Amino acid sequence: MTTPYRLHYAPDNASVIIRLTLEELGIPYDTVLLERSKQAHAAPAYLALNPGGLIPTLETPEGPIFETGAILLWLADRHARLAPAPQSPDRGDFLKWLFFLANTAHTALRISFYPEKYVGPDPAAQGLLRATMQARFADHLDILETRAAPWFSPETPSVLDYYLACLMRWRALYPEGTRGSYDAGAWPRLHALLTHLETRPATSRVATAEGLGPHPFTAPQYCNPPEGSAT
Repeated sequence: MTTPYRLHYAPDNASVIIRLTLEELGIPYDTVLLERSKQAHAAPAYLALNPGGLIPTLETPEGPIFETGAILLWLADRHARLAPAPQSPDRGDFLKWLFFLANTAHTALRISFYPEKYVGPDPAAQGLLRATMQARFADHLDILETRAAPWFSPETPSVLDYYLACLMRWRALYPEGTRGSYDAGAWPRLHALLTHLETRPATSRVATAEGLGPHPFTAPQYCNPPEGSAT
């Protein structure tokens, strides 16, 4: 590698969370496009790096890392930014919200995107599962708005910020035609974070690179990337 890191990505996939973090940290990195329409994430060469075939994977001098939460934690610790240090009294509180995003909120959203993977081909069952998980995601945002507010503000930047912002972006967009009554403004503290992140140079650079539009978090639109596709 010509840089410390190589990010395997697809536009507007979970890899964008890692890309935003790398840009925020100011770390040089290379990118490798995974063309999802060609099943590049299922190719043997990629499965050798990430046996689950999911996106993203970050190649590092110590080897490849996959799972979004794991990559974020590793980067924050390696570069001593965007997360409390291991010995900090805030570490436990930070970790619980990172795992809440990765294991609970993100999982609910993913199930709502791909209900057929969980209940099979029946459209009614898919619709019920999607609606249930979207409602559950809203419940998770309620918890974050009221219980995790100190972590989601301009005064306490962390790797949690971009993770949450991307989850809220995707809830507004995917699956197409299922936005319903969802409005990010219903969570004013979280919405203020989205507005702040859109002023960050890191957001601007990644939005340009992946075609996310001028307001990727507060007024998201379907990505129009210079290369590749989100699906």
